[in-house]
Amino acid sequence: MKTQLSILGALLLLTSCASGPVDIPDDMTPAKIIQNAQAATDVNNYKRALQYYEALLERYGDVGEFLCTGKYEIAFIKYKQKKYAEARQGFEELLTRYAGPEGESLPPQFRVLAEKILSQLAERGH
Repeated sequence: MKTQLSILGALLLLTSCASGPVDIPDDMTPAKIIQNAQAATDVNNYKRALQYYEALLERYGDVGEFLCTGKYEIAFIKYKQKKYAEARQGFEELLTRYAGPEGESLPPQFRVLAEKILSQLAERGH
Protein backbone atom coordinates (compact mmCIF):
# COMPACT_ATOMS: atom_id res chain seq x y z
CA MET A 1 0.00 0.00 0.00
CA LYS A 2 2.83 2.44 0.86
CA THR A 3 4.49 1.70 -2.47
CA GLN A 4 1.26 2.42 -4.35
CA LEU A 5 0.85 5.71 -2.48
CA SER A 6 4.45 6.66 -3.25
CA ILE A 7 3.95 5.95 -6.95
CA LEU A 8 0.68 7.87 -6.96
CA GLY A 9 2.38 10.80 -5.22
CA ALA A 10 5.21 10.80 -7.75
CA LEU A 11 2.73 10.75 -10.64
CA LEU A 12 0.78 13.64 -9.16
CA LEU A 13 3.99 15.61 -8.71
CA LEU A 14 5.01 15.00 -12.31
CA THR A 15 1.64 16.03 -13.71
CA SER A 16 1.47 19.11 -11.49
CA CYS A 17 4.84 20.21 -12.85
CA ALA A 18 3.74 19.91 -16.47
CA SER A 19 5.08 22.74 -18.53
CA GLY A 20 2.09 23.54 -20.70
CA PRO A 21 0.60 27.01 -20.89
CA VAL A 22 -0.06 28.55 -17.51
CA ASP A 23 -3.49 29.97 -16.80
CA ILE A 24 -2.78 33.28 -15.08
CA PRO A 25 -5.99 35.02 -14.00
CA ASP A 26 -6.25 38.64 -15.09
CA ASP A 27 -6.69 39.79 -11.50
CA MET A 28 -3.60 38.01 -10.15
CA THR A 29 -1.48 40.48 -8.21
CA PRO A 30 2.15 41.12 -9.17
CA ALA A 31 3.25 39.64 -5.84
CA LYS A 32 1.35 36.43 -6.54
CA ILE A 33 2.74 36.21 -10.07
CA ILE A 34 6.27 36.56 -8.70
CA GLN A 35 5.57 34.04 -5.95
CA ASN A 36 4.31 31.49 -8.50
CA ALA A 37 7.28 32.15 -10.78
CA GLN A 38 9.70 31.61 -7.90
CA ALA A 39 7.94 28.40 -6.91
CA ALA A 40 8.31 27.11 -10.47
CA THR A 41 11.98 28.12 -10.49
CA ASP A 42 12.53 26.31 -7.19
CA VAL A 43 11.58 23.02 -8.87
CA ASN A 44 13.54 23.87 -12.05
CA ASN A 45 10.37 24.36 -14.10
CA TYR A 46 11.89 27.23 -16.02
CA LYS A 47 9.34 27.16 -18.82
CA ARG A 48 6.53 27.80 -16.34
CA ALA A 49 8.54 30.42 -14.46
CA LEU A 50 9.26 32.26 -17.71
CA GLN A 51 5.54 32.35 -18.49
CA TYR A 52 4.85 33.99 -15.15
CA TYR A 53 7.65 36.55 -15.53
CA GLU A 54 6.53 37.37 -19.07
CA ALA A 55 2.99 37.93 -17.77
CA LEU A 56 4.43 40.17 -15.06
CA LEU A 57 6.14 42.29 -17.71
CA GLU A 58 3.06 42.41 -19.94
CA ARG A 59 0.73 43.45 -17.13
CA TYR A 60 2.94 45.49 -14.81
CA GLY A 61 6.04 46.32 -16.86
CA ASP A 62 5.33 50.04 -16.58
CA VAL A 63 6.16 49.85 -12.86
CA GLY A 64 9.93 50.03 -12.36
CA GLU A 65 10.09 47.44 -9.58
CA PHE A 66 8.18 44.83 -11.58
CA LEU A 67 9.98 45.67 -14.80
CA CYS A 68 13.34 45.08 -13.12
CA THR A 69 12.15 41.94 -11.36
CA GLY A 70 10.84 40.41 -14.58
CA LYS A 71 13.81 41.38 -16.74
CA TYR A 72 16.37 40.24 -14.18
CA GLU A 73 14.67 36.93 -13.41
CA ILE A 74 14.19 36.05 -17.08
CA ALA A 75 17.88 36.74 -17.74
CA PHE A 76 18.85 34.76 -14.65
CA ILE A 77 16.81 31.76 -15.79
CA LYS A 78 18.60 31.91 -19.15
CA TYR A 79 21.88 31.98 -17.23
CA LYS A 80 20.87 28.92 -15.20
CA GLN A 81 19.93 27.16 -18.44
CA LYS A 82 23.43 27.93 -19.76
CA LYS A 83 21.94 30.08 -22.51
CA TYR A 84 24.69 32.60 -21.93
CA ALA A 85 24.15 34.80 -24.99
CA GLU A 86 20.48 35.27 -24.12
CA ALA A 87 21.33 35.86 -20.47
CA ARG A 88 23.97 38.44 -21.37
CA GLN A 89 21.53 40.24 -23.66
CA GLY A 90 18.87 40.31 -20.93
CA PHE A 91 21.25 41.63 -18.28
CA GLU A 92 22.60 44.27 -20.67
CA GLU A 93 19.07 45.41 -21.57
CA LEU A 94 18.31 45.72 -17.87
CA LEU A 95 21.46 47.75 -17.24
CA THR A 96 20.48 50.05 -20.12
CA ARG A 97 17.37 50.92 -18.12
CA TYR A 98 19.54 51.92 -15.19
CA ALA A 99 21.62 54.15 -17.45
CA GLY A 100 18.49 55.97 -18.66
CA PRO A 101 16.56 58.84 -17.10
CA GLU A 102 14.49 56.54 -14.86
CA GLY A 103 17.59 54.71 -13.58
CA GLU A 104 17.82 56.42 -10.21
CA SER A 105 14.25 55.47 -9.34
CA LEU A 106 14.75 51.75 -10.09
CA PRO A 107 15.53 49.24 -7.32
CA PRO A 108 19.34 49.07 -7.09
CA GLN A 109 19.67 45.38 -6.21
CA PHE A 110 18.91 44.21 -9.75
CA ARG A 111 21.62 46.46 -11.19
CA VAL A 112 24.17 45.09 -8.73
CA LEU A 113 23.18 41.48 -9.41
CA ALA A 114 23.18 41.92 -13.19
CA GLU A 115 26.63 43.53 -13.11
CA LYS A 116 27.94 40.68 -10.95
CA ILE A 117 26.69 37.97 -13.30
CA LEU A 118 27.91 39.82 -16.39
CA SER A 119 31.33 39.99 -14.74
CA GLN A 120 31.22 36.24 -14.08
CA LEU A 121 30.23 35.57 -17.69
CA ALA A 122 33.15 37.68 -18.91
CA GLU A 123 35.61 35.88 -16.60
CA ARG A 124 34.45 32.53 -17.95
CA GLY A 125 34.62 33.67 -21.56
CA HIS A 126 30.89 33.54 -22.20
